[in-house]
Amino acid sequence: MKEVTKEKLKKYFKITKEALDMAKDKFDEKRIEQAEDFFDMASRYYSDAHHFESKGDFVNAFAAVNYAHGWLDAGARIGLFKVHDNRLFTVD
Repeated sequence: MKEVTKEKLKKYFKITKEALDMAKDKFDEKRIEQAEDFFDMASRYYSDAHHFESKGDFVNAFAAVNYAHGWLDAGARIGLFKVHDNRLFTVD
């Protein structure tokens, strides 16, 4: 596949939104500042992805939504987010 379609982008937005919602209230209380930082970065990239999408720039939207999910996944992997869903995160 050589292009990012609306359908593919929609799929990735949905998955990342699910991950954002799941991680939102599941911060490790011992490392709250780090968890908040990772979550903030993920939220900002997710917002940027919507901005790029609104401009018709699907390639950068796709990149940004994947960066967003990467921040969430990394946070989950190192225990900043107390999540146990191996469909959305590389945990368990």
